[in-house]
Amino acid sequence: MKAFAAVFTSFMIFFSSLTMPAVTWAKQNDQNNQNNKLVDQVKSAILIEKDTGRVLFNKNSNKELPPASMTKIMTLLIIFKALDRHDISLSDKVRVSEHAASMGGSQVFLEPGEEMTVNELLKAIAIGSANDASMAMAEYIAGSEGDFVKKMNEEAKDLGLKHTHFENPTGLPAKNHYSTAHDMAIMAKALLHYEKVLKYTSKYEDYLRENSDEKFWLVNTNKMIKTYPGVDGLKTGYTNEAKYCLTATAKRNDMRVIAVVMGAPTTKERNKQVAKLFDYAFANYQTKKLVNAGHVVREVEVSKSQQGKVPVITQDRVVLLLKKGTDKNKIKTKIQINKNLHAPMKKGTTVGYYTVTSKGKTLSKTPLVVAENIKEASWWQLFKRNIGKMTNWG
Repeated sequence: MKAFAAVFTSFMIFFSSLTMPAVTWAKQNDQNNQNNKLVDQVKSAILIEKDTGRVLFNKNSNKELPPASMTKIMTLLIIFKALDRHDISLSDKVRVSEHAASMGGSQVFLEPGEEMTVNELLKAIAIGSANDASMAMAEYIAGSEGDFVKKMNEEAKDLGLKHTHFENPTGLPAKNHYSTAHDMAIMAKALLHYEKVLKYTSKYEDYLRENSDEKFWLVNTNKMIKTYPGVDGLKTGYTNEAKYCLTATAKRNDMRVIAVVMGAPTTKERNKQVAKLFDYAFANYQTKKLVNAGHVVREVEVSKSQQGKVPVITQDRVVLLLKKGTDKNKIKTKIQINKNLHAPMKKGTTVGYYTVTSKGKTLSKTPLVVAENIKEASWWQLFKRNIGKMTNWG
């Protein structure tokens, strides 16, 4: 009878499944726009602390606007996720299509049939904001522009972005292509999880085709990496409709913040407004690290998985964001992991949260994710596992 029960249980486990949605936390600001005059001359703006996602300032941050080349933050996010999964590598050679070579606007003048490595194309996108390089990578990852755009919109949905829709991976003008300052900040937060992106976005200049007669000089479109201490990314944007836009990030004293401004009249005004946001953040706030990113909080049982138990880790650092000059209240931390987890699951799937509270108020909510791809076990593996459990019964 026990043997029959074990077999029946194996079948039930084998045919059950659960899909876990990816979720991103972004806490609303406590300022209630009391410093609404902090920035002007822009259509919208937002300032967040990167690790907690806490909004420190916002102005019309949910206003849907054309993001121009800030679109490439999502393009870069999908590229770095593919690198992290080992679907592609930096040394892969990408052959440029006629379509990719035909892109207008900012470009590195790729030729149809030309080959460049993923590493070179990343430099072209992150430093030179190259539309042709963005399209070449989109086609390489997804097979076509249309399928890559589907990935972009799916990723936006997974991040919980309610005011974003993409029509291309470049940001070139298109009907129904829009985002918001808030949504761009959340995309930037997700991209900064892959810290290697800063290796590209922090460079002021670099070269392509160094070993040929057509050596191409790249100059970063984000001049703030030279003019504001601590700035090391991320992405500028400009079209006639969008005007001057910037999603920027800066780090000082172990605190990283993200600022977005959209619709500034000039490059100078755009950079001035971002600088004011950064000045405000670093003058008024500080962070205290509680737990490192990638910290294993526990191992959990995952039904139907080959591994059985898998490690669950913090997706980002867990920090305490403090306003300078205020009392440091006692905090409480809580680890909450979803029950009844089932394979298969992709590396990075959110399965719970590490929550920090003070006096009943949530200060931060950091996603807990699986540290590896979790493959589904075969029927035979599940059968042997359950027989093993049965024979160990006291």
